[in-house]
Amino acid sequence: MMQGVYPALTTKFTADDQLDFDLFGLNLDAQLSAGADGVILGGSLGEASTLENSEKLDLVRFACDRVSGRVPVVMNIAEGSTRQAVALAKAGAEAGASGFMLLPPMRYRSDDRETLSFFKAVAESTDLPIMIYNNPVDYKIEVSLEMFEAMADWPTIVAVKESTRDISNVTRMKNHFGDRFKILCGVDTLAMEELVMGADGWVAGLVCAFPRETVAIYRLIKAGRIDEALTIYRWFLPLLELDIHPKLVQYIKLAEQMNGLGSEHVRAPRLILEGEERTRVMGIVQRGIDSRPVLNDY
Repeated sequence: MMQGVYPALTTKFTADDQLDFDLFGLNLDAQLSAGADGVILGGSLGEASTLENSEKLDLVRFACDRVSGRVPVVMNIAEGSTRQAVALAKAGAEAGASGFMLLPPMRYRSDDRETLSFFKAVAESTDLPIMIYNNPVDYKIEVSLEMFEAMADWPTIVAVKESTRDISNVTRMKNHFGDRFKILCGVDTLAMEELVMGADGWVAGLVCAFPRETVAIYRLIKAGRIDEALTIYRWFLPLLELDIHPKLVQYIKLAEQMNGLGSEHVRAPRLILEGEERTRVMGIVQRGIDSRPVLNDY
């Protein structure tokens, strides 16, 4: 668990702002058919900040039923207080989650001691595996090597979503901890680079619209077929760059819609793209669709 391709699934909404389970199921099936190794629900791309916890748990229950044990279903925990995070971990386990992705405290910029205390409380509240989300660029808290050293004896902390934007961090983690923590790249535009440097997996965004290409890159790299992976990755890069924009949710949902795997509906305050911006993003996606590579056996 916690290695391979883990799509960070978007949350599908209807036009009247309800969860769209039919469309969510359609996309989930496409991920499984492509060979995804697990799925993550309610992350940043899943519009975590606008979801009610009851909705997150409903998504977990639906996904677990749909997946039927074929791959792990990981629920994101992004709460403002330790108490809320512990409560959500317990509720997620009861709903059937296979594990959790855990962010540092939201809204309050905790120091190292406070962040570790937060992580430890959640880690001790469950026997399910946890992936720490290390994204100092967006969330302003860096989980340092020293902090991972403190967590090395905590059995439920098993992986990190590496989103520091520094690919050398893969080597630092491997040098320092060996295989103690699984490392999954969390930035689409650095995925091939980090996988070549030894990352164990990819928490992917554009996979929501292009599942087969994403899985192909991962499997080809792990099989040592680097040139084949590179050809696909070079085609993919203009699309992957949609993942590193503040409007990544709207951009990726538009790509899903254009590929028949989703819709543009987002939850306010996000709004559906319009005007020149929408035209520009549609152009990037359409060029990718028109030049889509033929995939050999991966």
